[in-house]
Amino acid sequence: MWRALLILGGFLPLCSGYSGQRGVGCRVVNQTADCSHQNLLQIPDDLPSNLTSLDVSHNRLRTLNVAVLGRYWGLRLLQAGYNNVRTLEAGLCLALPHLTQLHVQHNEIRNLREQDLLNCSKLMELNLTSNRLKLIGEPFRPLQNLTSLDVSVNGLNSTRLGKQPQLRSLEQLSLSGNKIFILQKDDFSWLNQSSVRVLRMASLPLRELNPGCLKPLRELEELVLDRTKQSPHLVENLSRELAGSAIRWLSLQNMQLVSVTNTTFMGLQDTNLTSMDLSHNGMSSIGSGSFRWLHTLEDLSLQGNSFYHLTKDTFTGLGNLKSLKLQRALVNNALIDDYTFQPLKRLESLWLDETKLHNLSAHTFSGLSSLQNLSLSWSLAGLSTVTNSTFASLADSPLRMLNLTAANIKLLRDDAFSGLRNLTRLYLTDNFISQVLTGAEFRGLVSIQELCLSFNKQKIQLRPSSFVSVPTLKSLLLRGTLLGQLDVEPSPFLPLQELSLLDLSNNNIAIFSANLLSSLGQLKVLKLQHNNLADMWKSVAPKGPTFFLQGLENLTVLELDYNGLDEIPAHAFSSLRQLQDLSLAGNVLKFLHDGVFSDLVSLRSLDLRKNHITSVPQAVFQPVLRNLTVLRLGQNPFDCTCDSIFWFVDWLNTTNASVPQRDSAYICNTPPAYFNKSVTRFNGLSCKDMTPFQTLFVLSSTTVLVLMGTALLLRFQGWRIQFYWKVVVSRTLGFREVDLGEERFLYDAYVIHAPEDRKWVDRHLLPLEEEENFGFCLEDRDFTPGTSRLESIVEKMRQSRKIVFIVTETLLKDPWCTLYVRHCPSPC
Repeated sequence: MWRALLILGGFLPLCSGYSGQRGVGCRVVNQTADCSHQNLLQIPDDLPSNLTSLDVSHNRLRTLNVAVLGRYWGLRLLQAGYNNVRTLEAGLCLALPHLTQLHVQHNEIRNLREQDLLNCSKLMELNLTSNRLKLIGEPFRPLQNLTSLDVSVNGLNSTRLGKQPQLRSLEQLSLSGNKIFILQKDDFSWLNQSSVRVLRMASLPLRELNPGCLKPLRELEELVLDRTKQSPHLVENLSRELAGSAIRWLSLQNMQLVSVTNTTFMGLQDTNLTSMDLSHNGMSSIGSGSFRWLHTLEDLSLQGNSFYHLTKDTFTGLGNLKSLKLQRALVNNALIDDYTFQPLKRLESLWLDETKLHNLSAHTFSGLSSLQNLSLSWSLAGLSTVTNSTFASLADSPLRMLNLTAANIKLLRDDAFSGLRNLTRLYLTDNFISQVLTGAEFRGLVSIQELCLSFNKQKIQLRPSSFVSVPTLKSLLLRGTLLGQLDVEPSPFLPLQELSLLDLSNNNIAIFSANLLSSLGQLKVLKLQHNNLADMWKSVAPKGPTFFLQGLENLTVLELDYNGLDEIPAHAFSSLRQLQDLSLAGNVLKFLHDGVFSDLVSLRSLDLRKNHITSVPQAVFQPVLRNLTVLRLGQNPFDCTCDSIFWFVDWLNTTNASVPQRDSAYICNTPPAYFNKSVTRFNGLSCKDMTPFQTLFVLSSTTVLVLMGTALLLRFQGWRIQFYWKVVVSRTLGFREVDLGEERFLYDAYVIHAPEDRKWVDRHLLPLEEEENFGFCLEDRDFTPGTSRLESIVEKMRQSRKIVFIVTETLLKDPWCTLYVRHCPSPC
C-alpha cells in the first residue's frame, strides 16, 4: 500500500508539469505570449493578465478552457491551431470580450452551432481550416463584423453556409479543398448583403456552374480557382458568370486548361480584369483572338505551359498589357513569328526565361514601343554571337533592363548593343564569352549603370580601353571571368569615375599594379575574395608590399576572403576611414601589427574567421572593437592563456555587439587543459590573482633598494647628516652660544694632526707646555671618554683660543680634515 502511494506521489509532479498548467516554456514579449510547441494539455494559467495576443498552437489541447482564458480578458488574438480541440465553448467570447482574431485551424471541431459564436460580435477574423465541420443552424449569423472567414478543407459539399443574409462586413472567404461539385444559383444568397472582394475556391472537384450562381457577389474583385479539375466549358461558363462584375484578379493555375479559343473569355469583355494567371496548365495552343475580350488586362502569366507556336494574332486585343510572363512556356523547337508581340504597345516587362528559343530574328520584338524589361535568361536562344542586328528590333523601345544570363553567348561583336541607348542594366552572367574586351563592344550604351559579366569561365581579358565606352557605370561585376593578371597600364577602370561597386572575386588574381584602383574615388564596395593576393602584401617582396587600396577614401565594404594572406602591412588600411565592413575570412593570418586597424574609425563589422589567429592582442584589437556591432572571429586555434585572450574573454562576456556562434565557434586549441573547449569557459581568476603579487613585488623591491641606499648614505655621510641635523634643531629652538669671554678658553691651542704625526707633536710641541707655559688640547689625551668624537671636537675647539694644524700629506688625505676646517670658530 505505502509503496503504491510512494510511486503515485513520485509521478504526481511529473504529470502536473506535463499538463501544461504552468507557462514555464512560454515566451512573453510586449503583451504577447508564445506558448506554441510546448506539448501542453491545458492553457497556462500563470501568464501576465494584460496579454493582448496568445499563441497556444501546436500543442495537445482538447478544449479552450473558458475559466482560464477569462484571466486574459484583454486578448485580441488567440491562436489555437494544430491541437485536438473538439468544440468551441459557448462562453468563449464572453470571457474574451475584445477578441477580434480567432485561429483554430487543424483541430477536430465537428459541430458548430449558433450559440458557440453568439457573443463574438467583435470578431473580425475566423480561421476554421482543416476541421470536420458540420454546420448546425446559422453559426455565423452573430458575426456581423467578421471580415475574413476561412473554412477550407472541411469536407463541405456546398458553399451555402447559411440560409439568411449575414456577414455584412465579410471581405474574404476561403472555401478551398472542400468537396463542392456544383455551384447552385442560391449557394451564395446568404451573402446578398455582404461585400465579398476575395473568394478562394482552389482544389475543388467543381464540375458545373449554374446560371446566376455568382450573382450575389457583385463586388467580387479576386477569384482563385487554382488546381480545380476543369470540366468542358467550365472556364467559359465562369467567364459568363463574371460578366459585369467587379472582378480584377483571376487565377486559373494548374486547371488542365490545354487550350483556349476566341470564346473562352468572351464573358469578361464588360469587366475591368487587370490580372490573369494561366500558369502550369499544359496549354499548347492559343486560338487567334482568344484575348481580344480582355482589353483592360495589364498582367498575364502563361509560364509553365507547352506552346508550339506563337503568332502575330496570339496577343491581339491586349493593347493595355504591361507584364507578360512566358517562363518555361515553349516546347523544343517552338516558333515565335515576327511581329508576335506587336499588339502589345504598352508592354513594359517581358519574361522569356527558359523558353528554349532557337532563333531571334530582326523583327522578333518589333512593335514593343514601351518595353523596359526583357529577360532571356537560360533561354538556350542559340545566340552564340551578339551583333548589332541581334536586338535591332528593340531600337525604338525604352529598354532599361536586358537579362542574357546563361544564353550560350560566346562572342560580342563591336556595337552589339548600340541601339539600346536607354539601357541601364545588362546581365551577361554564366555565358561562354571568350575575347579581349576592346571597349567597342559596349559602344552606344550611353545610360548603362550596371554591367554583369560574372562567371564567364575566366576567358575575358581586359585592356586599358575595355570600359572607355561606358563611363556612366556604377556597378561592374567580373566574378570568375578574367583571364590572366591585371598588371595593365593604364588601369582599365580609369574611365569609370562613377563606379560604386566592383566585383573581381574568384579570378585567381595574383598581382596587379598599385594604381589599378586608385582612380575609383567613388567606389563603395570592393570584392576581391577567392584570389591569390598574398604576395601583394608581403614585406619581403623586392619592392616591399603593394598598397593597392590607396585612393579609395569612400570605400565602405571590403571583402578579401580566401586570398592566402599571411600578413597585412601596418598601413594597408590607412586611407579607409569610411570603411564599415571588412572581411578577411579564410586566410592564414596569425600575427597582426599593432595599430593595423587604428585608421578604421567607421568600422562596424569585422570578419576574421578561419585564420590561424591564436591570440587577440589588446593593442591590435581594442581600438577597432570599441565601435563594432558585429564581430566574426570564430574557427581560429585560440591559445587560451592569460597573455593571449584574457582581456578578449572579458570583452566577449560584457559586449553588446553581435558575436555569432559565440559559444560554438570560439574554441581553445591550447593549452591541453582547455583543448576543444569554448573560450567563454576560460577562467580569468588566475590572471586577476597576479595583480597583488606584482604590486607586492614592486613595493618590496622598492623598499629594499631604499634601505640599501639609506645604509650606504649613513655609512659614508652619516656624520654630515648628524651635524646638519643638530644645526637645524638648534636654530629652530633658538639656541645661542653664551659669550664667556676669556673665561671660556681652557686651552691656548687645539692641535690637529694626523695619527701618523703624533711622534712629531710629542717631540716638538709638548715641551712648549713646560717651557713656555702653553696649554695644548690633544684628542687622544684631553677628550672626555664616552662622548662622541664629533661633539668633543666641536666642544674643544670652542674652549681653545687658536686652532693649530700640523699640515702634512697624511693629514690632507684624512677624511676628517674637511670637518676640522669647516668647524674652525676662528682663524687657524
